[in-house]
Amino acid sequence: MTSRRRRKIRNPKSEICCEPECCHNSLSWMTHALTPLLVILGPTGSGKSRLGLEVAEKIGAEIVSADAFAVYRGLDIGTDKPPLEDRRRVPHHLVDVADPTDRFSAGEFAQAASASIDDIVGRSHTAVVVGGTHFYIRALLEGLFPSTPRDPVHGEKLAQEWDRDPGSVFRQLQDVDREAAERISPRDRQRILRALEIFQVTGETLTSHWQRHQHPPKYRALMVAPKHSRLDLYARIDARADKLFASGLVEEVRRILASGVPVDAHALKAIGYRQVVEMLEGECDLETAIDNTKRSSRHFAKRQLTWMRGLLEGSLHWVPPAEQGGAPAIINLWDQHTGGRRTP
Repeated sequence: MTSRRRRKIRNPKSEICCEPECCHNSLSWMTHALTPLLVILGPTGSGKSRLGLEVAEKIGAEIVSADAFAVYRGLDIGTDKPPLEDRRRVPHHLVDVADPTDRFSAGEFAQAASASIDDIVGRSHTAVVVGGTHFYIRALLEGLFPSTPRDPVHGEKLAQEWDRDPGSVFRQLQDVDREAAERISPRDRQRILRALEIFQVTGETLTSHWQRHQHPPKYRALMVAPKHSRLDLYARIDARADKLFASGLVEEVRRILASGVPVDAHALKAIGYRQVVEMLEGECDLETAIDNTKRSSRHFAKRQLTWMRGLLEGSLHWVPPAEQGGAPAIINLWDQHTGGRRTP
């Protein structure tokens, strides 16, 4: 009986053997061939923007914003958008790129962010993604799964249920897909209804779709986040809300509405803006609007932390906040991640 010869598949970059013991070498080559990418995450109020600015300035990088509402022109105070002075010190991408009457989707973000990163890396610079919008970062790092067909019957029925009792509809999502419910705000009507529609039409949860349609990675991402105690983070969130209102958030919302942006625009669903709109429509007073902004921000931070602690996109390194030496800690991790190779 003749012995079978080992068959090899030739590749211009490497020689990948069909035998199992050879797979490790080929996967190692593929991993190192990916574009290194620094991603600074963090819940609202954690100081990730300051960390991103300090790190980018020290390593000569450019920032790609991953904030779902900083993309909208005119939403400056409530999004705590980097001031022009900071944007002159370090180039920022995907800030002020959409009109507040539009809806900038995760898919649009992934496409625009990928193009920005390609441009930055093509100029031999380093890209630093900074933000806390889960859907944006997941879309960039893992891609988006093909959209399932919409079902008008299920969609309309869910919409009517939402109009009667939003809490009951959200509890339905918690029952069928707890992971998605932990990531989606209980007030995010569009995403909640879409997640339930996908489940009712396909019999498969949104989380299962995500896991089944993962794309081959394009980046070798280093993900870091500033670590705070819960009490410290909540105190920072409350102080941030007070600062936003003191800086003229109410006046900013009045200007946005006066420019013709409707009150139900997606851009005005951002925390802070939504509460001011409610106040301007007579649903509450200023003090209640501020308190509601703090409460919603704390709930949002809790959901962000839940996502980060169970991160599916890769390992997360917790670092000190900026005021406690967070930037040098991140730079040290980045040097290890890239083998000490710095771009000019």
